[in-house]
Amino acid sequence: MDDVKATYREGEQAAKETWRKADGNESIEDKLGNAGDELRKQAGNAGDELRDGAQRDMDNQKAEWRRSDGDESLADKAGNAGDTLRRELDPK
Repeated sequence: MDDVKATYREGEQAAKETWRKADGNESIEDKLGNAGDELRKQAGNAGDELRDGAQRDMDNQKAEWRRSDGDESLADKAGNAGDTLRRELDPK
């Protein structure tokens, strides 16, 4: 999903930049707008990467907690399987 969002951000940023250049005169406002769009795109992509890393860490911590009592119950196994399935089905 994050690849889709990153591709969308790239396309949106490129379309705005092209629109700003359409009149043949790239003003200071156009350059500032392009710079702002680039920063927003980079911040969005970085936020997605951080969130993905945090989700993996949280899943690992949950799995460790489920094993901590030494008896991995059916509920523990189902929770771990759900976390694993969600990671595998996440289109990246």
